[in-house]
Order: sequence, then structure tokens, then C-alpha cells
Amino acid sequence: MRILVTNDDGYLATGMQVLAEAAAELGEVQVVAPDREQSATSHSLTLHHPLRARQMETGMFVVDGTPTDCVVLAIGELLSERPDFVLSGVNHGQNLGDDVLYSGTVAAAMEATILGIPAVAVSYTGADDRDTRLWKDALVALLRQVLREGFPRDTLLNVNLPAIPPEQLAGVRVTRLGRRAYMGSLTRARDPSGREYFWIGGGESRWWGGEDSDFEAVRAGYVSVTPLHLDLTNYRLLDSIRSWDLAL
Repeated sequence: MRILVTNDDGYLATGMQVLAEAAAELGEVQVVAPDREQSATSHSLTLHHPLRARQMETGMFVVDGTPTDCVVLAIGELLSERPDFVLSGVNHGQNLGDDVLYSGTVAAAMEATILGIPAVAVSYTGADDRDTRLWKDALVALLRQVLREGFPRDTLLNVNLPAIPPEQLAGVRVTRLGRRAYMGSLTRARDPSGREYFWIGGGESRWWGGEDSDFEAVRAGYVSVTPLHLDLTNYRLLDSIRSWDLAL
């Protein structure tokens, strides 16, 4: 089995090294990753300047673009054979609930799904990415099961690891996305020259959702596994909105 590994934290990230090592227990691994951190780039493609890729002595390809760029280049040009599976992560930081709309980690897995390749995005919810090394064996076991079961079309799995040692793990839960609202995440200030600037990030967040939500599972000490699909259509509202009889 040929496995492509990528991430959004950059090619030097500990989490990606751990994921590549885990994947190597399951098949032949090729890594194609951004040359720098690309967190919160979502599903962006680089369209307005050329991309460059260089191959390291280890065989890894490093791309000066987004995680989505990495998957497109890997599958379209860089790899000699199409991968059977794509793994993205292990992201340093959670990708729960609404985070998946911003996450470069999830977007890389989503791009693979669009291209018809099964994919899993993996994130670690703890503060110290060095702790991801503790999760290698658990990841091997989880990914082996996932590979055995297979995927429905147009679906990827979003996995979040709780910030606890694996030996304290309560188990694995299949979950749905929770919801999160950010508060106080926009800063308005002036630089030393007196020019106004804005900074997005930080602040506090408020979570909500049921017992089967991803953030509740992680909070209870479980690995959260959420199936995500590409079709964002709200089918329950189709007939209702059709009744509006929209016209121009």
C-alpha cells in the first residue's frame, strides 16, 4: 500500500514525523509537506505565483505552498505512483467542530477525497506537540483498522487525540461535529509608528453540542473519529426553499 503523508504545520513538525513513522508500519510512505506553518489556510490553492518543490535527502518533498497545494502536486506531478491512502497531520492543536472549516490539516485530507483517494486527518489536542510521540503505537492500531474497513465515496475521517497519555485513554468514539464560538479573538492596536493594525487569534472559545459531539468525546478522554463528507447541501431545507418560488 502506498501512503502519502502531509500536514499544515510544516515539514519539520514532530507530529508529522510521528504520523509518517506510524504509516510506515502499514505501507510504503512518501511525504510531501509545506515548507512552513500553514495553519488556518483552509482549502486554499496558490494561483497567483508559481510553486516550487524540492526533494530532501530523506526523499521528502518540501513545497512552498499550502497543504492543498501539497496534495495536488504530490498526486499530479511529484509521486511516481498514485497513493492508495492519504494521511494529514498529526496537527499540533485540535481540529474539532467548526475548526474543520479553517483547518489546513483537514483541507489536505479533503483534497485527497475530492481526487478519489481515501484520507484521514489527525490532530492532537494537547499543548506540547512532542507528546505526539507517545501516540505512535495507538495510531498504528487505529489506522490499521481504518484501512481494513475502507471508506464510502466522498468521505474522510477527522480524528482528534485527547491531551492525555495513551495508557489513560477511555476508548474511541465515533462522533459528530460540535460547535464553537470565538470571543475576544480580534485585537485592534497601533504599531510603534502609530499605524493601526488588527490581529486575529487568541481569545476564548465556547463549545456546545450533544453527548455524541467530538469535543465532548475528547474532553471525556476518548479519541474522536468524525466522518466528514464533501456535500454541504442542507437536504432538509430543499423543499422548503423551493416553496419560496424564487424567480428573477
